[in-house]
Amino acid sequence: MRVHVVSDVHGNSEDLEKAGDGADALICLGDLVLFLDYADHTRGIFPDLFGVENADRLVELRTARRFEEARVFGDRLWAGIDRRTAIESAIRRQYAELFAAFPTPTYATYGNVDMPSLWPEYAQSGTTVLDGERAEIGGLVFGFVGGGLRTPMRTPYEVDDETYAAKIAALGEVDVLCTHIPPEVPDLCYDTVARRFERGSTALLEAIHTVRPKYALFGHVHQPLVRRMRIGATECVNVGHFASSGTPWALEW
Repeated sequence: MRVHVVSDVHGNSEDLEKAGDGADALICLGDLVLFLDYADHTRGIFPDLFGVENADRLVELRTARRFEEARVFGDRLWAGIDRRTAIESAIRRQYAELFAAFPTPTYATYGNVDMPSLWPEYAQSGTTVLDGERAEIGGLVFGFVGGGLRTPMRTPYEVDDETYAAKIAALGEVDVLCTHIPPEVPDLCYDTVARRFERGSTALLEAIHTVRPKYALFGHVHQPLVRRMRIGATECVNVGHFASSGTPWALEW
C-alpha cells in the first residue's frame, strides 16, 4: 500500500493534479487557499485586490511581528469593500480549480487558512473530508484533525485550545495521526525563514505520548528547523510545503 501526503498546497493546482500518481490514495492536510505568497508577493488574493506594493508592506509588518500595525494597515485597505464577499469569491475560484485536481480517493482535512463552510460545495464523490474523525486506509486507522490554534494572524479556521483538544481526544486509538499543525515541539514549530515559532498543539503532543501512533503527519510550518523526529514510538513528519516543492511525501506499508 502506498499513500501520498501533501500539505500547504496554497494554490498549486498544477502539481496537485499529479500528486496521486503511483499511489493508492492521496491525503491532504489542508491550506488549499493562497491568500498571500510570502516568497512571491505577486501571487494570491491580497495582491490581486490591492497590488504588490501593499503586499510588500503587509509582509514586512507581519515578518517583524508588528501584527497590530498590520491589522490597522489592512483595515485601511479594506475600507469601503465588502471583505467577506470579496474573499469568498476569490476562494471559490481557487477551490473550484483545486478540488477538481484531487485524485480518487483523496482524504482531506482543513488548514488554518481554509474555509470549511465552502468545502461541501466542492468536494467531489472521491474526496472524503474529515475533522476529528477516523478512516481506515489499507488496514491502518488514520485520524484527522484540521485547522489551527488562535494566533494574532487571525486566519480563517483557528479554534481555541479546548476545541482542538476535544477533536484530538475524539480520535481515540489510531495508527497514523494526520493534522495540519505540528505537536508543540520547538524544533518542529520554528520557521527558519519567517524567523518565528508557529503554534503547535500540546494536546497533539500528549496524544503522541499516550496513543503512540506509528506516524504523526502534519504541515503548516513551511521551512521548519527539523522536518522529522521520533517521539517515543512515533515518527513525526512535516510532509513539506507542497506549494513550493510540488512533491508529495510517500508512506508505504
